[in-house]
Amino acid sequence: MAQQVDAEIRFERRGALGLVTLDRPKALNALTLPMVEAMRGRLEAWAADPAITRVAVRGAGGRAFCAGGDIRKIYELGRAGRHEEVMAFWEAEYRLDAAVKRFPKPYIALVEGIVMGGGVGISLHGRYRVASEKYLLAMPETGIGFFPDVGTTYALPQLPGKLGTYLALTGGRIGAGDALEAGLATHFAKAEDFEALVAALAEAPTVEAALQRFGAAPPEPEIFRQERALIDECFGAESVAAVLARLDAAAEAGSAFAGETAALIRTRSPTSLSIAFEQMRRGPGLSFAEAMLTEYRLCDRVMRGSDFYEGVRAVIVDKDNAPRWQPDRLDAVDPQGIAAAFGPLASAEPRFD
Repeated sequence: MAQQVDAEIRFERRGALGLVTLDRPKALNALTLPMVEAMRGRLEAWAADPAITRVAVRGAGGRAFCAGGDIRKIYELGRAGRHEEVMAFWEAEYRLDAAVKRFPKPYIALVEGIVMGGGVGISLHGRYRVASEKYLLAMPETGIGFFPDVGTTYALPQLPGKLGTYLALTGGRIGAGDALEAGLATHFAKAEDFEALVAALAEAPTVEAALQRFGAAPPEPEIFRQERALIDECFGAESVAAVLARLDAAAEAGSAFAGETAALIRTRSPTSLSIAFEQMRRGPGLSFAEAMLTEYRLCDRVMRGSDFYEGVRAVIVDKDNAPRWQPDRLDAVDPQGIAAAFGPLASAEPRFD
């Protein structure tokens, strides 16, 4: 039987499968607080239910798996000075990501279309990530004055070479081929087969058997295989400024990719770039729970600043795509301020283990 929560998320039991369907297709299945809380509660229930041996999550509509959290709502709350409500959303979302990470049964994300921000959080940390030919992943937070979160402080540094740092700084979009190359996706299946795959997951003796039945030849990587050496060289630099210097040098030597990448980075918030770079530096030394707490601390500081609200205004509200960052230059970002943003909060902190 299906259950709905505010007509935004559906839970179904199909044989041995617990199925979650994000159902806000007009909003690209962006997560609201009720959706987040309902999904975490249901995962806890299914974890304890012996009749459910596996869980799958998908998005309705075909355009997006999940384009992230409800950023406009967060923007409105923050602008109104309702900081506690803002942080309640982030804490709930991060707790959901942690629940996905520690879920004791096979967890399968069926990713069709756009997957960004919070959508990455509820897919990447599960055991299986099935990409379709419509898969399009990005962590575009530096472009709205935020930072890559939802556990990517832990996950992105684990990608081969410097692919994670590339994704964190640029917010660049990648397709299924690149996601499979990097390990962000584990399997590939055609979108037209997803419904049949769900049926197979409900009845097959193992998840692997169902996935093998509907496996298809994946697309070739578009970026990560061809540009891997350049990404590793440029994004292995010791600072964001040094990354840009290496990209500029590569562009002068004839790399169109380097030139386009440098231009993209220069549109991002200098403060956000500095935070993201430090996340990628610290991430390898953190457990998942420590990474989530780090992101919660960063979130508290960023929500009290200006770049997030300016970035959301420029990209989502007014859509003029002309944010006025403060500061607007990398060399004006205070390194001590960046380091302090990673420190403990004065107030009580949540746990994510």
